[in-house]
Amino acid sequence: MLGWYPGHMHKARRQITEALPEIDVVIEVLDARLPYSSANPMLAQLTRHKPVLKLLSRADLADPARTKEWVAYFDAQPDMRALAVTTTNARELKRIPRLCHELAGQVRADRDVRVMVMGIPNVGKSTLINGLAGRSIAKTGNEPAVTKRQQKVRIGGRVAIIDTPGVLWPKIEDQASAYRLAASGAIRDTAIDYVDVAVVTAAELARRYPEALTARYRLKALPAYTANPEAERVEADGPARVDLLALAGFDGHAILAEIASRRGGLRPGGEVDLHRGAEVLLHELRDGKLGRLTLETPADIPPEPVEEPACAEDDAGPDHTA
Repeated sequence: MLGWYPGHMHKARRQITEALPEIDVVIEVLDARLPYSSANPMLAQLTRHKPVLKLLSRADLADPARTKEWVAYFDAQPDMRALAVTTTNARELKRIPRLCHELAGQVRADRDVRVMVMGIPNVGKSTLINGLAGRSIAKTGNEPAVTKRQQKVRIGGRVAIIDTPGVLWPKIEDQASAYRLAASGAIRDTAIDYVDVAVVTAAELARRYPEALTARYRLKALPAYTANPEAERVEADGPARVDLLALAGFDGHAILAEIASRRGGLRPGGEVDLHRGAEVLLHELRDGKLGRLTLETPADIPPEPVEEPACAEDDAGPDHTA
């Protein structure tokens, strides 16, 4: 379980809450490679009474077949549409104002459709704003949390956009989501041990995209997972530890060691520099050098927790028999 809550994110939540009554449509920018993990559940709660456009950014880095699955999944939800885009592609962005008008419904002719753009840090919100405006307005960067305050931008198609700072939620309860976010660069590399992230990511890639992984690093085999002393070390902090390597079915530690040994991570005496292997794998994944990959599908969404019914004896009241 990963926890944080910088002061500027608390301020951003308050600003969002204050501005929402005047907003017609919400655009939530997601990473097309991890649409579930990059969706902030806190934002979903805040905007539950507003129509939402789920914008899957970085679609050029994601698996096209998986992206279609995600678009279909979101389109099936009430008051929701989805669009996969590359935020630097102006032609793709031209569809957004029309979708906002469709979601907003009837708006007075003398005003713009008011749209709020939301999302976690480093998913491409600022690049999207600049693309829609046709000029550089929002500050962009590769580090999370570049935007620090709200800003309003009027774009073509009678749409006015309010940009918001990237907002993370206080705790990421789902361990798999935490590792996927770390692998994509959505959270700082210091949030979870860097090598641990690469170990889990290597195992997940072996499960989802074995051909891409073996081809990129010329691996002869993808070793199956068996319990080893490293297993406990690579899990997230918290009382409920899920063995993510066992779920993937592959030994991410062994795969990472092989990548390191083939990419300049073999020290004198045969010692393997796992940090070097982690750098290679995570940087190349983020840069799209392994191909167009998606780290989760709608089938990976955890089921909603079921509330336990009250016990019959609790409802019956106290027992007065003696």
